[in-house]
Amino acid sequence: MARPSPPRDPDRNIAPGTTPSRGSAGDANALWRYERHRRRNLTAEPGPHDVVLVLEKLKADFNVPKIFRSAEAFGVRCVHLIDVGPFDPAPAKGGFKHVPARFHTQLEDSLRELLTQGYTLLAMDPFADTLIADVALPAKSAFILGHELHGLSEHVLGDERVQRVRIPQWGSVDSLNVAVAASVALYEYARQHGGA
Repeated sequence: MARPSPPRDPDRNIAPGTTPSRGSAGDANALWRYERHRRRNLTAEPGPHDVVLVLEKLKADFNVPKIFRSAEAFGVRCVHLIDVGPFDPAPAKGGFKHVPARFHTQLEDSLRELLTQGYTLLAMDPFADTLIADVALPAKSAFILGHELHGLSEHVLGDERVQRVRIPQWGSVDSLNVAVAASVALYEYARQHGGA
């Protein structure tokens, strides 16, 4: 008698073309978690605040899930991911399941969508002249965060539709970790706009 095969687990299906984000072999369990959480993300409800995060070409391995965790804590409307590959959602502590994600291959598609919806675009730039606390943040604010190593793209830095703001720093490092910078920006937004 043939041995029965185990039941098929739909959470183990990985989308065609999905590749691991680290190493040549990657972490198959992390990919399965990513696919499972991404499917749950399709039903995620927008947070109570009209603030959006735009993650431009971030490395998928560590900061992206941490940013989703902060986004969930601060009640973010959604997170736009620009050319960001699969990531292990475990560090997000459920944030990726609860904060809507919008996936774009091109930054301009995201910016155009946000501008059409009435958002003000604010790039988190450690070399900007304007401090984030000195800006009256609009209710519909979209914070753009750049790559961990390369920072913001020339597209963002040269775009007249984007206002550049910075977090005050006194140490010798050039910038904060991108996940920390996202949390500080969201805190300042929540401080200015109060509770939900």
